[in-house]
Amino acid sequence: MNRNISRTRRALLTCAVLATTALAPLAHAQQTVFRVTAIPDESPTELARKAAPLMKYLEAKLGMKVEFTPVTDYAASVEALVNKKVDLAWFGGFTFVQASVRSGGKVIPLVQREEDEKFKSVFITSDPAIKALADLKGKDVSFGSQSSTSGHLMPRSFLLQAGLNPEKDFRRVAFSGAHDATIAAVASGKVQAGALNISVWDKFVADKKVDTEKVRVFYTTPPYFDYNWTVHADMPAATRQKLADAFLSLSKATPEGKEILELQRATKFVPTKAENYKGIEAAARSADLL
Repeated sequence: MNRNISRTRRALLTCAVLATTALAPLAHAQQTVFRVTAIPDESPTELARKAAPLMKYLEAKLGMKVEFTPVTDYAASVEALVNKKVDLAWFGGFTFVQASVRSGGKVIPLVQREEDEKFKSVFITSDPAIKALADLKGKDVSFGSQSSTSGHLMPRSFLLQAGLNPEKDFRRVAFSGAHDATIAAVASGKVQAGALNISVWDKFVADKKVDTEKVRVFYTTPPYFDYNWTVHADMPAATRQKLADAFLSLSKATPEGKEILELQRATKFVPTKAENYKGIEAAARSADLL
């Protein structure tokens, strides 16, 4: 009797070990698709164009399929990462702060472009009478998305520092939804001025997509930290490191690296940390946006 019980126990133990061994590879093979998203600060076609070569590059570095998953608005990008519907998100400084608050500090900024260490916004106009921020009083002014760092939060912060309250001093406050849409609103005369990301403005000028005889920059903000690639804190450390290394090893010395970096409007990627965005958080709280 005891011998039979002993045999049964040994058999059960053997089954348990075999089952555990069989399940071990499944745990590693569980994730077959790595999902990436980005705040929709430009048109969907432009975002997709910028993402394609990067997704292909990350596939090779991570050894799994990588998919770009577009979202409808800034809030959706925050929710997607916080709820782990995506693995990696391209955030502006403010959206990173929102995701950090929303997740209780459970998101980690991995890398940012070298340019994001000293990012700037520009105010543009088609009105010859507007030469300084003070001249915006009584005018129609457009920001980008309400959750945009470079298209709303930081421009608003510098306006407040200059003694201007958009809701009280402007005739109308508009939100275009994206940086390129702000340029279009100013160029078409829908508003007399607008604030946007300096890199989008520079790209439009370089590509001759805006007539600088009609639309011009009249104010450039002081620098601040902005965009970054962020992951959820629950991502395995090894995957996180592999991802960071992939971005940090991008170089304009290779054809692949040159294409990706130029599309990302970057000279190179550098490490970043949550502390870099304390200034953004402070600006958001002082403007009652957080």
